[in-house]
Amino acid sequence: MSEDHLGFPEEPDADPRPGRGRRRRTGRRNRRRKRILIGVAAGMAFVLLLAGGVAWWVYDRLDGNIKTEDFAAKLGDKGRPLPTGALNVLLVGTDTREGENAAYGSDGGGSQRSDTTILLHVPEGRRNALGVSFPRDLMVDVPACQKPGGGMSEPYFGMFNSAMTVGGTACTISTVEHLTGVRVDHQITVDFVGFKKLVDALGGVPIHLDQPIDDQAARLNVPAGDVTLNGEQALGFVRVRKSLGDGSDIQRIQRQQLFLNAMIAKVKKESLLSNPARMYNILDTATKAITTDPALGSLSDLYGLLSSLRNIPESAVAFETVPITAYQRDPNRVAMVRPEADVLFARLRDESAAVLPSPGASGREPAANGP
Repeated sequence: MSEDHLGFPEEPDADPRPGRGRRRRTGRRNRRRKRILIGVAAGMAFVLLLAGGVAWWVYDRLDGNIKTEDFAAKLGDKGRPLPTGALNVLLVGTDTREGENAAYGSDGGGSQRSDTTILLHVPEGRRNALGVSFPRDLMVDVPACQKPGGGMSEPYFGMFNSAMTVGGTACTISTVEHLTGVRVDHQITVDFVGFKKLVDALGGVPIHLDQPIDDQAARLNVPAGDVTLNGEQALGFVRVRKSLGDGSDIQRIQRQQLFLNAMIAKVKKESLLSNPARMYNILDTATKAITTDPALGSLSDLYGLLSSLRNIPESAVAFETVPITAYQRDPNRVAMVRPEADVLFARLRDESAAVLPSPGASGREPAANGP
């Protein structure tokens, strides 16, 4: 018995009439091939449906990780700066000691303050970006804010990071808007443990240190030179203060900005699409670590934000700190320097002005005798 060109055995010619047996064999082969093709198609459809179900499960799970806080609903629109073509995202690192963060000591009252606050300003066109840091010890006017338990707080003059204790992230945003005249479009908040886990998920972040660091309070002991900081070390590095340089919050902010630059570079170099398991682990950790406003409360929203920023080269990302000087009434506090601070805020409001990288921006640790 011979085989046809698909490998199926040919049937004997059962009908002696010329051509009739051949037509029957052809019909049977066609039906058989059709059944096989239908079976293959059904199998492929099952695999695609299964893959789609897994993809949806993954998407739904990651989506469900993201916590949200609707600061806009608390602030209302009255008195807020008008939106522009720029994108302004407030990045806040909190010092809460709740949950797993209790391992880093007690704050004495169960409250939280903003340990790190950076306003990421991306002008219209999305060709460059400027991150402006607000020192936590900066003395500012804090406006009236909606209190967590209800009612409104009274306006007062005090430390910048106290605004979060009074009215959460919404009060911090309101304080930034009153200081700068810039409308905050989005917010992303992360606590100690979330930051640490994200760095570990990335496999650590490489950085250059000009001097060794040994600080028991910050749980940090690393040599000078090129090192890769794990999560615990990275948290210590961005928080260490008294054992480095002059012990000022300004040098601590410089280290935070340096680390953020190094972290951005690490993320850009990752080839996550070629390693789905690693990509999932990083996304799972990142989405669990953050609290956002509802407009960034899904994977698609976050992807849209990152997509608008991904074409900005590292050389076009700059960091500055609000110009400050010593606060005369308390040496442990700082005050804004005017008119320099007002000039910086005007740059953020002026959409016709390009935000250029600082000449001194680099991927190295600030020197011990830096500003």
